[in-house]
Amino acid sequence: MDGMKDTNVVADPASGPTSSTHRARGLVVTGILATFAAMVATTLAAALATAIGVDFEVPDGGETIPLPGIAVVTGFFSVIGIVIAAALRRWSARPAERFVRVAVVLTAASLVAPVLSGADTATTITLVGLHLVAAAVMIPTLARSLRAGTDRGRPADDPAERA
Repeated sequence: MDGMKDTNVVADPASGPTSSTHRARGLVVTGILATFAAMVATTLAAALATAIGVDFEVPDGGETIPLPGIAVVTGFFSVIGIVIAAALRRWSARPAERFVRVAVVLTAASLVAPVLSGADTATTITLVGLHLVAAAVMIPTLARSLRAGTDRGRPADDPAERA
């Protein structure tokens, strides 16, 4: 061997970021941006409701839900949604469709607490509406991101992705 030039060297695929890593990162970034949008939307809607007389008082202990509390809870459960989306992206052949199903069921389940809280009608309706506002931001955004990630990546007939 006269020199150190080898034109047949192939880079190790694990040595750099893969397209799968980029898709996962894209899902997380999109999810975080959507989380902030959902937090802003629910907090603004709650502030508007407060301005028109909704008190957000929950009879258990007679405490009022503060606006920052609404933002925090929205953020927390939105991040849970990102985790669910990422898990489905990793282990499901149809992550977007399954995510929408799971998210809709969880959103419906989340509506039970405000209805059973014993709060007055205005507070109950507003809390239900806030759940739906957050869902209206998060679900389509994450589903769209999941669809974009699968369209460019894995083939639908990949046996490793059947679930």
